[in-house]
Amino acid sequence: MSKHGIKRLVEDRTDQDGLTETGIPGVRLFRATQSIPCVPAVYEPSVVAIVSGSKEAILDGRRFVYNDSKYLCCPMSMPVKAGTPNASVDDPLYGVFISLDQRVMTELALEMENVGGAPPAVRGGLRAQGIALAEWDEGFTDALQRLLQLGANPTDAAVLGDARLRELYYAILQGEAGFFALQAFGAGNAIARAIAHVSSHLEAPISIDEMAARAGMSRAVFHRKFKQVTTMAPIQFVKSMRLNNAAMKIAEGMTVNEAAIDVGYVSPSQFSREFKRMYGQSPRQWSNSHHLALGNA
Repeated sequence: MSKHGIKRLVEDRTDQDGLTETGIPGVRLFRATQSIPCVPAVYEPSVVAIVSGSKEAILDGRRFVYNDSKYLCCPMSMPVKAGTPNASVDDPLYGVFISLDQRVMTELALEMENVGGAPPAVRGGLRAQGIALAEWDEGFTDALQRLLQLGANPTDAAVLGDARLRELYYAILQGEAGFFALQAFGAGNAIARAIAHVSSHLEAPISIDEMAARAGMSRAVFHRKFKQVTTMAPIQFVKSMRLNNAAMKIAEGMTVNEAAIDVGYVSPSQFSREFKRMYGQSPRQWSNSHHLALGNA
């Protein structure tokens, strides 16, 4: 089992830029042959593995570059900027996008904790930055190749897909990002649950007091723990999630007013002010100068 074998599988099954379904729910391949600068995106709970080339993500000013030596692990929804600045026709980017199913990951995390098989705690507790890079170790490489091999046969994918995906999740939890991911999916992670609620209810009014109450914490404790996990204050996080989602919707062709309403803004003027402050362009200027950046799902 090898990264070269995984690369060959991905190359053989992607004949155009963008995302390609594998027949296994939540697992997609992607290719990019043009340089795309980092633009607003939202990473949902996922792992992104690059088999050729490199990809970039920026979270709250911190830059993450990942390639075939490090994969990206994002166990919670995060507002980022992402792109493929080094991709070209002569040096295409190939990769695999794997959604992380919260139910399955939580089951695995609890099983590992119950039998004492959880990865060791990191000194100082969880101080990760919302996303993390992890080494392509042997367990991850083996599990990913076994998963992708199913794509050649629809029957194999239907019968064995869930089991192979679970095997890959286990390899992730056992790997370098294991403790980081375990914190998001293990018992009692109130911050991860608060983030999941926010990301699925952007159109509704969101207050920090409500988020803190949902997490079972005082406002002060919630604010401190939230920033410890994401590097952002809760208000900043909610605003970034809303504006990044709006920027993506506008780039896909949605009107500015529709995008603003869709992410919870009541006042068009407030939306325009905050959008311009965040991205240096008004929403209409953004609409005229951007299109959906390839591969930033």
